Amino acid sequence: MVGMRLDADITIIGLGPAGLQAAIHAARKKVKVVAVGKSENSALMRAEVENYLGLESISGKEIIRVGREQAKRFGAELLDEDVIKLTKEGDVFVTITDSDREIRSKAVILAMGISRAKLNIPGEKELLGKGVSYCASCDAGFFKGRPVAVIGEESEAAESAILLSEIASQVYWVYRELKASQHMLDKVRRTKVEMIQGRPVRIIGDPTVSGLELEGGRTLEVNGVFIALGAKGSIELALDLGIMPDPSGMIAVDADCRTEMEMVYACGDVTGNPWQLARAVGQGSVAGENAAKAVLQGK
Repeated sequence: MVGMRLDADITIIGLGPAGLQAAIHAARKKVKVVAVGKSENSALMRAEVENYLGLESISGKEIIRVGREQAKRFGAELLDEDVIKLTKEGDVFVTITDSDREIRSKAVILAMGISRAKLNIPGEKELLGKGVSYCASCDAGFFKGRPVAVIGEESEAAESAILLSEIASQVYWVYRELKASQHMLDKVRRTKVEMIQGRPVRIIGDPTVSGLELEGGRTLEVNGVFIALGAKGSIELALDLGIMPDPSGMIAVDADCRTEMEMVYACGDVTGNPWQLARAVGQGSVAGENAAKAVLQGK
């Protein structure tokens, strides 16, 4: 339901192996757990697992399927939605999803992985930091009064386009197939954003971005290109809370999976190498257990 509010003890962002294991361990402590994300975006969904203790060979898709059922059986609520905003109001964490659902909780576990999908087109790598960005909330301020393009199909692209529409002189949202929620699309259509169905083939500029070439020959005259090919990532959500990831986007945690902010935990690929299922599951159990203990101690 659009705009619905949920109250929880713990919000887990990410429905891959780390997030699901955190949900299982936290829910077993009889605290209210809401886990939000899209499991299909987990890298595990496309993997065949042969090096996990006790399993000869199993698809990552099957591990995710069983893990989701386990989490729900122990009492966790799973929401297949993307998170577009994460803030703190006093002692309460407020998570907003792409349906404008508001989740208010006492603790947060960041478990959304680190994937940052790239276009792999000419000019993308060469002009990174010179007009090409993967983070609108980080870099939008540099493009005040200037034309920009956003590339992507999902909620991150929609949210980026909305944000930039308040800052840039012109915003083009370039997409191949729209996958954002209808609610987010309606929000975009109430702005000045121009939506263009097309395929980017080259980012133009020397020494900084001056244009985006689309298949078919059309060129958009822009000074910024924001690549937003999935859900809002670990860097952006951590920064929303004031947590500073390292230059590679990793979030520092201690042995109990605590971040620098009280009642915020992180587990899985967001915390660094090795990017392995066993590590993600292990950290998920630690984060879920400790977050639940912290919530119960505060009651």
